[in-house]
Amino acid sequence: MRIGLTPILLCMAMASATPTVGEEIISALSQNRISITANFDGSEIFIYGAVKREAPVVDGDLGIIITVVGPFEPTLVRRKDRIFGIWVNANAFNIDTAPTFYAIASSAPLKEILHESESVRNQIPIEEKIEAASSAESQSFVSALVRIREKQGLYSELPDMVDLRSDTLFGTHIALPANLVEGEYTATVYVTRDGTIVDKQESKIDVQKVGLERWIYTLAHQQPLAYGLLAVLLATFTGWAASVVFRRI
Repeated sequence: MRIGLTPILLCMAMASATPTVGEEIISALSQNRISITANFDGSEIFIYGAVKREAPVVDGDLGIIITVVGPFEPTLVRRKDRIFGIWVNANAFNIDTAPTFYAIASSAPLKEILHESESVRNQIPIEEKIEAASSAESQSFVSALVRIREKQGLYSELPDMVDLRSDTLFGTHIALPANLVEGEYTATVYVTRDGTIVDKQESKIDVQKVGLERWIYTLAHQQPLAYGLLAVLLATFTGWAASVVFRRI
């Protein structure tokens, strides 16, 4: 795990600047804005900080959990079945809302540093972030959605990926894939003591399309008729140009 000297020294200075009661998180991000361009192939955020306290380290197991969650949106999940030897879409299920991106990094496996009741109450596991009707069928579709987005790099659980030093300094890198949805992302850092969350801090990350990507996105959503005509004209021109080239060859 790479942790730069400058961020660590900065966190140590911040941790000793103001007295506090108990344990308190002080965290920062390497970047708060991500621009999606035509050649965007993913990015990475370094989340680091320190646990501020006015007294020496107390007894008990300390843990750090860091989550990054993207915009929420309704999602339709389809199930394919084999009918007469052909795979076709059979059942479908509407999930009320699900994060478009969700990553959980922790200093140890989640079950070792956080009680299950605390985990569910704070909606930390991926499944707890997805809202769907409570039924046996819905749970299978939720599990399928998690598997699909894990393969796409949009959902991830990263135990032991937060570097915690001397029960004070911490840091981790969160990879953001190329297929990000634009919008506001939230990075949350939790500090736990003996399985209970004692403090948390949130930071916002703005993910936006810029340049040609932004223009195409705006045109498609605000002027769909013009976008459709442009797409048809572009496809027609491309076909005509290809035919001319092949005739000459």
